[in-house]
Amino acid sequence: MPDHIHLFVSPPRNLRLENYVRLLKQHLNRALRVDLPNGRLWQPGFFDHLIRAHESYQEKWEYVLQNPVRAGLVERSQDWPYQGEIAKIQL
Repeated sequence: MPDHIHLFVSPPRNLRLENYVRLLKQHLNRALRVDLPNGRLWQPGFFDHLIRAHESYQEKWEYVLQNPVRAGLVERSQDWPYQGEIAKIQL
């Protein structure tokens, strides 16, 4: 999506999710070499949802896949070039 990102993450157990997201934003800023006039790429905070079961994972994954279709950016989810998995999360 052009104005937000969905991530399915499984941070190390010794790292709080808030710290994981903060570090992720910092690393992405460096990797993207973002130089914005106001210096901000990310909104403060984030919204999280704990996935507890395989069915919930599939439901949330399908929701994310269909986002560009609902927004009218593509006709089929597989046509959206900015999606995919780096590593499958094992539940």
